[in-house]
Amino acid sequence: MNTVNDFRHLQSAHCESGVVSSMLTHHGLPISEPMAFGLANALTFAYLPIIKIGGMPLIAYRMPPRWIISKASRRIGARFVFRKFRDADKGMAALDELLDAGRIVGVQASVYWLPFFPEEMRFHFNAHNLIVYGRDGDDYLISDPVFEEPVRCPRADLRKARFTRGAMAANGLLYYPERIPEAIDYERVIPKAIKANERIMNRSPLPIIGIRGIRYLANNLVKSTRTHDGRRRLPLYLAHIVRMQEEIGTGGAGFRFVYASFLQEAADTLGDDRLAEAAQSLTAAGDGWREFAVHATKVSRRKSEMEVAGLADVLRDCAEREADVWKLLRDYGTHPARTATAS
Repeated sequence: MNTVNDFRHLQSAHCESGVVSSMLTHHGLPISEPMAFGLANALTFAYLPIIKIGGMPLIAYRMPPRWIISKASRRIGARFVFRKFRDADKGMAALDELLDAGRIVGVQASVYWLPFFPEEMRFHFNAHNLIVYGRDGDDYLISDPVFEEPVRCPRADLRKARFTRGAMAANGLLYYPERIPEAIDYERVIPKAIKANERIMNRSPLPIIGIRGIRYLANNLVKSTRTHDGRRRLPLYLAHIVRMQEEIGTGGAGFRFVYASFLQEAADTLGDDRLAEAAQSLTAAGDGWREFAVHATKVSRRKSEMEVAGLADVLRDCAEREADVWKLLRDYGTHPARTATAS
């Protein structure tokens, strides 16, 4: 067996932020998953009709894959090495070489081809992140952040998962930290991260991004039922929205809770009550998203009398709740000390 003996598996809510947290912690820089997510200013909302999944528009609740790793590491002064491969044999050989050198290695893979996922949880999502921390014969030892315990994966299956084609194909992507700072200057980086996320949610020039994007989805939901076959396709559309919200990654509501945890941790770290207030408000917004998912599922299965207009109102309420959070934090990155005093 070839393994990194002192590696400790950590279960997380979301794969990419969980991998960042585990890798930095393993290398002597303890950081929670919410802090990694927040410092990457990874929270967003985006309704992207030009990108289709199953014929439906992509609806995103976090920034794109690799954003968290790249943004969080740059913000704290760390540096990661990223490598992709056209040749699967070379990609697997590179992974083996790094493991033989005693490194833990981050890997992007397809959920569908990972055999340790229960069959009912497998779907064609190519941007799942995990850590490979050793080999035992033909098996790789894997720390998958969304699992409670470490798992094993045969070489042939991991190779297939790393090099499968399709949207967001990994192309054998692997990564590992090359430089890690001794400590994080939280007083400097937290305000910068919050300011950057406020810009994403409040000031995007595109009406399909951020708070405006949530309102756009609400209006589009009502508008879609006015088309020729809108009523017939409504159950599929609602199921798609809920799937994108609750099943892809941590889901839309889940990401709201992760960011709220970041705000609470930031409040404790900096002694800032304004951030604690924002954390509570964003948790309430996450509850609103979950409420929408429940109603939308019942409507799509014809187990609720709620009309589409009512569902749209729930979405608009989510938008208003999130708008209140970012209004509270609007000038935080510019005047954090003054904001804290005012609270």
